[in-house]
Amino acid sequence: MTEITQTWRTFLGAATLTALLPAVALAQETIVHGADTEPDSLDPAEAEPGEGGEPVIFHVYERLLTVGPDSSDLVPQLATEVPSTDNGLISEDGLTYTFPLREGVTFHDGSAFTAEDVKYSWDRVIEMNLPGSGADVLAEKVAETRVVDDYTFEVTLEEVDASFLYSTVLAMAASIVSDETVEANGGIEAGESNEFMSGNMVGTGPYTFEAWNRTENLILRVNENYWGTPANDHVRLEFGLDPDVRVLGLIAGQYDTIETDPTYVPDFEGVDGVELYNEGLLLEPVHIGFNTNMPADALPAGDTISPDFFADRRIRQAFNHVFDYGAFIQGALGGYGQVNPHYVPIGVFGYDPEAPVYDTQNLEEAERLFREAGVWDEGFTVTVIVESGSLFEIQSLILKDSIERLNPAMRINVMGVAEAVFDEAIVSDPVAYPMWAKNGDPAADPIDYLTTYAHPDGEWGQRHGFRNMYEDPDRIAELIDAVAVEVDEDARAAMLSELQTLLYEDPMWIIGAQEGAVTAYRDRIDGMVMQPLWPRPSINYAILDKRAE
Repeated sequence: MTEITQTWRTFLGAATLTALLPAVALAQETIVHGADTEPDSLDPAEAEPGEGGEPVIFHVYERLLTVGPDSSDLVPQLATEVPSTDNGLISEDGLTYTFPLREGVTFHDGSAFTAEDVKYSWDRVIEMNLPGSGADVLAEKVAETRVVDDYTFEVTLEEVDASFLYSTVLAMAASIVSDETVEANGGIEAGESNEFMSGNMVGTGPYTFEAWNRTENLILRVNENYWGTPANDHVRLEFGLDPDVRVLGLIAGQYDTIETDPTYVPDFEGVDGVELYNEGLLLEPVHIGFNTNMPADALPAGDTISPDFFADRRIRQAFNHVFDYGAFIQGALGGYGQVNPHYVPIGVFGYDPEAPVYDTQNLEEAERLFREAGVWDEGFTVTVIVESGSLFEIQSLILKDSIERLNPAMRINVMGVAEAVFDEAIVSDPVAYPMWAKNGDPAADPIDYLTTYAHPDGEWGQRHGFRNMYEDPDRIAELIDAVAVEVDEDARAAMLSELQTLLYEDPMWIIGAQEGAVTAYRDRIDGMVMQPLWPRPSINYAILDKRAE
C-alpha cells in the first residue's frame, strides 16, 4: 500500500476509500466476481469448511502443498518437496512427515517465513479448536509438531493416515499465518476467536488483503513482492447478490465471473461477450441412498415394502440399472456431468477409469433382477424424501418415471419437503425413510468418501445398516481400512480399484452423476480454469488475466 493510500485510509476510513480506489489504488485491472455467499470469518483457524471465507483464504494465505490446475497431483507451495516414502520424507512407520521449506519468502507484514511460522500456525488451530471450524483436520490427526531448523518442519501423526497430505495439508485450516501479526493482535486464546484475524489477513500468498466492506464487497490486491509468479490483476468480490442479479450483471458486463451452476447455462446461450467454462467435474456426486435401518413402524404411509427391502442386493442393482442417467445428465444437468464408480469420484486419487459403472439405463437387466428378487408381479410402493425444488428432486422424479414405466405395479413416492424438514429428517438416527436424495460432501482424498458412504461401520453404513446389506461386509471394511493407512501409492491405487468393482456389484447408492464444473465469465478474461480441489468457486484468480477494454 502506498504512503498516500495509507494516509487517505486513516482520514476517510476503509469504506469511503474503497469508493475512490478504482481511480487511485486500483488503476491496475480488477477482476470483479459476483459471489453467492459472504465470509463469516477470514481466519484459517475459524473459517467453516465450504463457506465463503475459504476461497479468500486460498488466495491470501498459502499452505505447504497445493494442487495445480491440470490434475489432482500434489505440488509444493511453501514446502519444496512433496513427502513420500520414496524420497524418505515419510518415515518407515508412516507416522512422521518432514517438509523442507522454501527460503526467502516474506509475509505481507514484511516478516520472514520460517518453520516457526508453520508450527505456530498449526498449533494455533489445534489450541483454539473453534466449533464449526476446520480444526478437526489437525486436532484429530496431529500428535506433535517440531521445528527441525529454520527451513525444516516435521509433524508426527496420532496414527498412520494415508490421506494426510490431501485431507489435512491442503485444508484451509492448515494455512500459514504470520506469528508476529497474531501476537501483535491478541495472540492465541483457547476456544476464543481472534477478532483481528477474523476480519484481516496477513499471509504469504499472491494477493494481499485490502478491505472488507461487510455485506458489500471484499478487495484483494496483487502482491508485487510475491515469491512466485505474481498475479496479473486485483480482485473484488461482490456480496449480497441473488442468482438473477449475478446473471444479469454478468450479461451487462458488471461482473467478470460469477458463481454458476448448470441451471444457468440457458441464460447465457448466444449472449455476446459471455463464455462458458465446462471442463471438469465437481467432487459432489448426486446420489439416492438405500436404507434398511428403519423401525418397522417408521415406514411412510402408503409404503408397502418391508424394512429390510433393500437388503436384497438384486433390488439395489435393479434400481441402479433402471435409472435413466442420460435423462438426468442431458436434461437436469444440461449435458454437464459424468457418472462415477461407487464411490470414488472422478478427479480424486485412485479413480479407476476402467472400473465398472452404472451409466446407461438397462431395462432388460433391471426387469430380470426385479423378477429374480420376487417383487415384479406384486410390485411395491416406496418413498424417497427430497428437498422441494432441488436438483435432487429432479433426480428422484427421473427414478420414479423410469421404474413406473418399466412396471406400473412398482411405484416411487417422491416426497418433496422444505429444506429444514429434509435436513432434520436425514440427521435423525435412524433415518425414518427408506430412500433420500442429496449430494456427497466434497473431499480431497478417496478415504473420506469411502469411510462416509461405503464402510459398513461408517457414518451412513451404521445408520443405513450396510453390514446387514453387503454380501461380504468384512472384505469391504478390510479394504477401506487398508486404504486409510497405505502410504504406497501403487498399492493404495490397487485396493481402490478392487473396491470400485465390489461397490458396483453391491451398490448402496444410485449415483446419478457428478455435476459438471461450469462457470460463466466475460470473454475479456484469459486463462479460465477450474480445479474442484480448490475451494469453491474452484477458481484461482492469480492465474487469470483481464484484458483492458
